[in-house]
Amino acid sequence: MLAKVCILVLAGRLPDIHVQQPSSGDAAHLAVLAPSRKSKASMFHLFPVIPWLVVVLRFLVPLPWVLPVKVIVAGVLLVASQQLLINRVSSGSVFAPEYPRPVILILNVLFGTMTLLALFQLALDAVSLTAALFYGRFPDIPVGFRYGMGAVAIVLGAWGVSQAARVPPLKNVEVAIAGLPAAFEGYRLLQLTDLHISRFFPRAWAQAVVDRANALDVDLIAITGDFIDGSVESRSDDVAPLAQLKARDGVFAVPGNHEYFFSYDDWMAHDAGLGIEMLTNRHAVISRGSEQLVLAGVTDLAAVGSRYPAPDLGAALSGAPAGAPVILLDHQPRMARRAAQAGVALQLSGHTHGGMVIGLDRLVARGNAGFVSGRYDVAGMLLYVNNGTGLWPGFATRLGRPSELTVFTLRRKP
Repeated sequence: MLAKVCILVLAGRLPDIHVQQPSSGDAAHLAVLAPSRKSKASMFHLFPVIPWLVVVLRFLVPLPWVLPVKVIVAGVLLVASQQLLINRVSSGSVFAPEYPRPVILILNVLFGTMTLLALFQLALDAVSLTAALFYGRFPDIPVGFRYGMGAVAIVLGAWGVSQAARVPPLKNVEVAIAGLPAAFEGYRLLQLTDLHISRFFPRAWAQAVVDRANALDVDLIAITGDFIDGSVESRSDDVAPLAQLKARDGVFAVPGNHEYFFSYDDWMAHDAGLGIEMLTNRHAVISRGSEQLVLAGVTDLAAVGSRYPAPDLGAALSGAPAGAPVILLDHQPRMARRAAQAGVALQLSGHTHGGMVIGLDRLVARGNAGFVSGRYDVAGMLLYVNNGTGLWPGFATRLGRPSELTVFTLRRKP
């Protein structure tokens, strides 16, 4: 059901990508299994019907309501369960709803409420079944208990969407790097990722993020992919505030998988036109006098099997000054072990949205080599998987996995 949808979206996404761990750094060792987008999109529409059926058959039917009321509530929830189909039919893509933001918010609240209520109902049924095995009969469930369960689901559903829609709070992370030049002690880098600028995260939200980012007065800003959901024509006004991002050493970025869903070439050109330097299988050298730091970036795994360049860490590091610590920008965290083998000191990734909901994060981790949120020591390299600045509007809910504006302060490792 929802977990399957999220794993598909956060572990391969149209197309579904399978990565073989290569024996060398050559991108030719990456293999792809790509079912048709049409068939995968159809699966998206079918899975959300499962929690709807649970809610209708196990929650609505036992309530002492008149039939017309039950039919209306079931119909509203069915519409909410088919949000992705509505996106596809009305807007041409499951990823970019092009209808008013209040409608998107309401659909997400309803879908989150329905999903939580389905989980609560399944838990209640499990308890009832256990009680029946011990006492020989199923317990009577007071109608007041069902109403309470529904109220909790509604509150959590609305709270989860509000947490997804907010401008993220600041999170400070200190990173100790072996061999960090003295000139870079205390260097501050801001990571933005998974903005998913869209009708859900429109221009006003983007402007608020930019204003908060600039107020931090950092040395460098890194954006690790998934800038948008939508075409350049649809999103050009919404992303315009990104041109105002300021940092002493510049603004750098890599593409995410969603850039490949909406005319990759157009978005790479447009982002560059905003003053953002795209590190597509290449690097930049940051200098403080004679001391240097390397910032490298690779393309996204979504490019594998397409006409676009696949991620190539070897190319990204080619010509980098020997001995300079390397910070790698890679939208997806799945290839972190390769980066560690290549001598990268710090990898910054996103893509998982932190799993969005406690419990669901463990399922999302399975599709991302076990990496889903926060810090990981990968063979001596620090991997940081950011929960995301925004997230995909197809399931815009956060419960226990908050969004973040993440500032990294570099320290010399003793």
